[in-house]
Amino acid sequence: MSTEKTRSDETRALERIVSAARDVQAASTALERHFASDGNCQPSTLELVRFEAATQELKEAREAFDVLLNK
Repeated sequence: MSTEKTRSDETRALERIVSAARDVQAASTALERHFASDGNCQPSTLELVRFEAATQELKEAREAFDVLLNK
């Protein structure tokens, strides 16, 4: 694999990680709003699913990056 192709793949993989991390942060912030005021508010199912999906994408993006680096 050429150096340029490898760098391009690494760049895309890192961009995926950054995007996933931002999604996790946004979902986490949305959840925190429920607990910041009085602690008794429950987040919606949609907010919980969004957080779970974002964390799963981050995990998968990091694993894909690790595989890429180990080639």
